[in-house]
Amino acid sequence: MKRHLVPAREALQRLVEGNRRFVEELRAGGASSNRARRVALATGQAPFAVILGCSDSRVPVEIVFDQGLGDLFVIRVAGNIVAPSQIGSVEFAAERFGTRLVVVLGHSKCGAIGATIDELLRPAENQSRNLRSIVDLIRPSVEDLLHSELRHDPVALSREAVRANIRASVDHLRHGSDVLEEAIRAYGLRVVGAEYSLDSGYVEFLDPIQVDQ
Repeated sequence: MKRHLVPAREALQRLVEGNRRFVEELRAGGASSNRARRVALATGQAPFAVILGCSDSRVPVEIVFDQGLGDLFVIRVAGNIVAPSQIGSVEFAAERFGTRLVVVLGHSKCGAIGATIDELLRPAENQSRNLRSIVDLIRPSVEDLLHSELRHDPVALSREAVRANIRASVDHLRHGSDVLEEAIRAYGLRVVGAEYSLDSGYVEFLDPIQVDQ
């Protein structure tokens, strides 16, 4: 497949417009997922954005952004955490496909965030070490919030914890990889955070961006 590099700003605009179609129930569908598209993609791919999202079944990335086959390089893990395998996956897309936009997509009422808060407030006995590895990665972005006035407001605490975790993952990708740091400096790679609302279906981008939301 011939590769066409999509600038970060254009990629971001596509996501914003796709999410708007999803919310307004005007999904495009059709050519983006038909047989001809599937056959064309058998020879290669050129995703215009990388999405690091949560595994939550209520946040299917391609549907939320109204995109089709081959459009998005999607990495999903509970709590949209950043560990070496996730960094490696983002590096792969940036180097192999020239993808210029990375979005860390968290969501409201995230179960992994809730589990981390519960663990900090009421430590569990004999917790799976694999589950604990997720909690331990989320913990630093949540811990300080528990020492603020938010501890008296569970809803606000959850909301701010979700956003703090998104920002922590964005920061980790921006500054935790020589490959991505070079792509940011030399090629205009953008790493941005966003939050999906389970109630409204809207995706709110948390970083200053110059697109029409």
